[in-house]
Amino acid sequence: MTTSIENKQDYLGSVKEVLEIEANAILSLSERLNGEINQTIEMILKCKNRVVVTGMGKSGLIAQKIVATLASTGTPSLFLHPAEGLHGDLGMVTKDDVVIAISNSGETDEILNILPSLKRIGPKMVALVGKEKSTLAEKSDVILSIGKVEEACPLGLAPTTSTTVTLAIGDAIAIALLKARDFQPEHFALFHPGGSLGRKLLLTIQDVIDSNTNNPVVYGDIEVKDVLFEMTKSGLGAISIIGTDGTLEGILTDGDIRRALIEGNHILETPVSQLYSKDPVTITNTILAAEALKIMEDKRVNVLPVLNDKNEPISMVHIHDLTKMGL
Repeated sequence: MTTSIENKQDYLGSVKEVLEIEANAILSLSERLNGEINQTIEMILKCKNRVVVTGMGKSGLIAQKIVATLASTGTPSLFLHPAEGLHGDLGMVTKDDVVIAISNSGETDEILNILPSLKRIGPKMVALVGKEKSTLAEKSDVILSIGKVEEACPLGLAPTTSTTVTLAIGDAIAIALLKARDFQPEHFALFHPGGSLGRKLLLTIQDVIDSNTNNPVVYGDIEVKDVLFEMTKSGLGAISIIGTDGTLEGILTDGDIRRALIEGNHILETPVSQLYSKDPVTITNTILAAEALKIMEDKRVNVLPVLNDKNEPISMVHIHDLTKMGL
């Protein structure tokens, strides 16, 4: 079937109609939910193992998304393909699991064919269906029914509204579980170490300095001309000033040197002790990298000396070290 490019139409009305149909179905479901949803959530909270979600076809795709949401929000979950379950994958299910079986009709052959084995294994069963009077519903411990919904497909054939509503109830269950478990951003980050949130909540300054051992230091009696060589070598535009005991006394930046030159001073033979800042902002290696970045932004500095518990500089972090990590 082809459509002439010249036969241009306004599809906005059709798109709005679909959105309204699906949105109204979700709102209607929220009004008709009953105690079964509480029973399902309590069952999952008491589950000693995992939530296994299964579905065939479009329902299988929705099941996989629900599994992904549950897993990332603190509920150990996995997807069971019902057809593969007939050929060995039922071995992933244990009696301590909760199985959520998704089938709008409640009569999906592949789902029904694994029910006898699931019954023998012994997990709790939740039927997420459109028809309460169905084989799957009758053989489950809890029935979550989305009811009869109007598919957005004008032919009434392509699963549209039914899959959207099923996905929405899966999201709602996941978020209810998240709240019940007091799941916090740092927990979420633990499961998303590769994402920007993971970097913000898990990355410490120690992780940064592990890949950057830059630690330019000089004694306070050295002359400015000699310090310039060390500052250039590090490429940080700053250097830590230490005392004879190795503890930090201050920090000298290229800005300090420029300001002295603007004032007309001949400073190259001047000891750095006359120029450096004696009360610099510092950090330790245990703080979060995101926290260090905020300190830099608040204090309007580009570098921070990193100190150990003896007040000795062990590294120097530049703002670019943090931003290039995606913070």
